[in-house]
Amino acid sequence: MNYFVPKRAFFEAKALDYPLGKAVYDKLQAMDVPIHFTGSHNRVTGIPGKTTQEAFREAKRTMVVGVRKSTDFASCKPSAHYQLPLNTSCPSMCEYCYLATTLGKKPYLRVYVNIEEIFAQADTYMQARAPEITWFEGAATSDPIPTEYLTGLLFKTIEFFGHHKQGRFRFVTKHDKVDSLLTARHNGHTRFRFSLNAASVIEKYEHVTPSMLERVTAAGKVAGAGYPLGFIIAPIFFFPGWQQEYGRLLEALDGQLPAAARSDLTFELISHRFTETGQE
Repeated sequence: MNYFVPKRAFFEAKALDYPLGKAVYDKLQAMDVPIHFTGSHNRVTGIPGKTTQEAFREAKRTMVVGVRKSTDFASCKPSAHYQLPLNTSCPSMCEYCYLATTLGKKPYLRVYVNIEEIFAQADTYMQARAPEITWFEGAATSDPIPTEYLTGLLFKTIEFFGHHKQGRFRFVTKHDKVDSLLTARHNGHTRFRFSLNAASVIEKYEHVTPSMLERVTAAGKVAGAGYPLGFIIAPIFFFPGWQQEYGRLLEALDGQLPAAARSDLTFELISHRFTETGQE
């Protein structure tokens, strides 16, 4: 699957006061992405769409670059102590994605460029809970991989937590563009998780995402880089031959994961008893 290229971008003017904001602006300009300005990343107007469906699709092709103003992080129980606010949404169009309702009228891809201020707040939370470990979730409202090649936010975050004894980071992705993260000094403090499914389920329901084999191959690369790994297989569909298809998924994983990666794996298997008729 190719890299996500925004069809248009909106910037808060203040985002250009930050080095990362200026760097993203320059990259998008070089890619000939039309750039507009907005007064707030929360109130973006000018995304086309005559129908609700068209507006949703166009928003998914829109990148918004802003400054995170709130100093408070949302809680993220039970998976982590806090959400780490790096970005929101993703360009994929999975038919059962909870973000379709969670983000409401704001399904556009949003990234925050004041990363040092976000890290400073994370430091405050870690110090308050020390000496206990504090976990931060980086994908509670997003898939952070598609915009990583433009922002480098995940790389910076992984290295930030890599040198914190009391901090741990985790995120999940359905995407496969992981090469830029393989050299990050994570020190085992980031759990890199992949959302997987049977090949036919991905093809039928997880639109604008890499295939099962592309994701499994990416997981093998991440395993080779020494990250703790996690996998989510969800939702599990029941259809003729489902056992064989999910078996092939596990066999593909088995073929990619080195022995060293298997001592610290997490698996989440979530079944809503969906069938191809939509009945539960």
